[in-house]
Amino acid sequence: MNLEPTGERMILEHYDSSIEDYVIYAMHIATYNFAEKFTKDKRVLDYGCGSGYGSARISRNAIHVDAVDVAEDAIAYAQEHYAAYNIAFHCCAPDSRLPFPDQSFDTVLSFQVFEHIQKTAHYLLEIRRVLKPGGQLILVTPDRSTRLLPWQAPWNRWHIREYSTSSLKKSLEPIFQEVDILHMSGRKDVIEIELSRCAKIKWITLPFTLPFVPRFLRMKLLNVIHALKKKRQPAGVKKQFNFDDTDITITQNAQPSLNLVAVVRK
Repeated sequence: MNLEPTGERMILEHYDSSIEDYVIYAMHIATYNFAEKFTKDKRVLDYGCGSGYGSARISRNAIHVDAVDVAEDAIAYAQEHYAAYNIAFHCCAPDSRLPFPDQSFDTVLSFQVFEHIQKTAHYLLEIRRVLKPGGQLILVTPDRSTRLLPWQAPWNRWHIREYSTSSLKKSLEPIFQEVDILHMSGRKDVIEIELSRCAKIKWITLPFTLPFVPRFLRMKLLNVIHALKKKRQPAGVKKQFNFDDTDITITQNAQPSLNLVAVVRK
């Protein structure tokens, strides 16, 4: 089956059609590479697995990976393309109870999901419930400081809210014992591609991402822009680029920061 590239799912056959897409791909791969030291020989929950490519990467050194997503088509795609003896794919609504017993996992991964969650306390409490004592959550979410004006609502039509370092800590610290926030950055010319993309969208969408614009109206207008952009895009042509995931770094206080990377212990 084919899976629609909504911009929120990493589908490998689409990643090299533009330099902007390839930067995002490199960021995703760097994130999973960073996570490997927390998943090696562990039982892992990939909470928001999308197309399943990341779950497959993690399964190469994990004991077992349970991968969960809200979208039935994403789970069907993942099962078709990434089935393996040590991966199980599950469809589960974000505000429901996870289908796992207490203390089931050594590590939980939540990559580019938290910004989509309305009931954040429920989401985090479910993660805490299924983590073993001392288990770790690796949570990655966009850094609003480089994407939005201080008072601006998200221009990404699927994002409910985006986080700064302080607001992410404020969400995590009441629920988990140890919270360490790292930042994703990288080679200057590579990072500038993503910064430029975000700046352009930030200003184009400003009239309807003002804080007083109702979310339903913001979504409607952003959908129109997305449809027009999709109509104008030429058919994807695979290209070669002079950078890869090794040019993306995740460290303490790296700037400019594209993503926040929270390393959290139960």
